[in-house]
Amino acid sequence: MSFVRRAATVLAAATALTAGLALPALAHVTIQPGSAEQGGFTKVAFRVPNERDDASTTKIEVTFPADHPLAFVSVKPVPGWEVKVTEGKLATPVKTEYGDLKEAVTKVVWSGGKIEPGQFQEFEVSMGQLPKDTQQLMFPTKQTYSSGEVVDWSEEPKADGSEAEHPAPLLKLVPAAGDGGHGAASASASASASAPAATSPSVAPVAAGSSSSSDGTARLLGGAGLVAGLIGLALGALALRRRPTA
Repeated sequence: MSFVRRAATVLAAATALTAGLALPALAHVTIQPGSAEQGGFTKVAFRVPNERDDASTTKIEVTFPADHPLAFVSVKPVPGWEVKVTEGKLATPVKTEYGDLKEAVTKVVWSGGKIEPGQFQEFEVSMGQLPKDTQQLMFPTKQTYSSGEVVDWSEEPKADGSEAEHPAPLLKLVPAAGDGGHGAASASASASASAPAATSPSVAPVAAGSSSSSDGTARLLGGAGLVAGLIGLALGALALRRRPTA
């Protein structure tokens, strides 16, 4: 019995370690995928997990960067949710290859739906043209719960590389391959022309980019594999211990 208790203690410790690794990565509001090419167009999903056991998420408010405004933004409908896209005039027009940009999307709000405890929801957005003079875009997000609590995901990355308590969703921008992103933008624009525009009428839809698995999911699967391995090891050792000797 002492062996069984020791095995149970080891498994409990492994489970706690796995939870400690996985939960922080899954708890934050993030952008998936987390990177895109400079100068092109992309599709991203704002992934919103519900962190509370006694309340549902009922509203998501995403603020778009004012220092690097995006000319084209469109949203994918989410069943059960209403979406409002807000545009505003820029203090200084921004020159783009499509002309001077005088207005841009400043905020997108999803409301009316529910993300229950233990669940998450993804809110997809197509956007571009992505700037070429910065390596990242921040999208401060407010998450409202049915209890009235509002969590403000707006903190910038820390200088020492550690994660902030309430980090803003961050889209990293990488140099475009080949011709500096013009090819990607052209291909995306062509795909957009052939795709149905099932989004907000006040903005122009653009083509979708690629998606990838989140780091949080990888951590969770890795941790689950560790726990499964430990369980198998414990059961095998227990079976050997109980085998009658010749």
